[in-house]
Amino acid sequence: MTKTAPRENPARVFLLTAVLLATAAATLFILPARAQKTDHAKQLGGKFMCMCGCNQVLTQCNHVGCQVSAAMLKELDQGIARGDSDDLISQNFVQEFGIKVFSEPPKSGFNRVAWLIPGVSLAIGALLVVLVIRSWRRRPSFAPAAGSAASRGISPEQLDRARKLAERETED
Repeated sequence: MTKTAPRENPARVFLLTAVLLATAAATLFILPARAQKTDHAKQLGGKFMCMCGCNQVLTQCNHVGCQVSAAMLKELDQGIARGDSDDLISQNFVQEFGIKVFSEPPKSGFNRVAWLIPGVSLAIGALLVVLVIRSWRRRPSFAPAAGSAASRGISPEQLDRARKLAERETED
């Protein structure tokens, strides 16, 4: 008895191919979206400090098994998964941990002044140094004596006689 291979139903083959292609296409669209969220979480996590006391950025906490960073990263991932904006996630972290949660202080109000003071001070100091050096260069290195012979009206002959007299008196 000879068995013949069953013939495939063309509609079934088409349906199976369509499902397979749809699954492959969905995978191609879903993976980049997950990678973007992961990249977004890494980028946003870089703006926060780990509150375990290690003084590291949240995404780079070097404590093995740090429960604080794990909880913070979980909260961050949940916020991103809910579709919360970066500002809302930041506000949630500030409410929970305070302003010290930021790895870089916000540039507003007094914090802006605190960011500007070092640069402005350096510029003012450099300007002062340039002005002082410039004033030193303009000043003559030595001034003629106020009571010089030329200013008193002594003739060169009288000056010569005085020098010869001084030499004779000091020869002894």
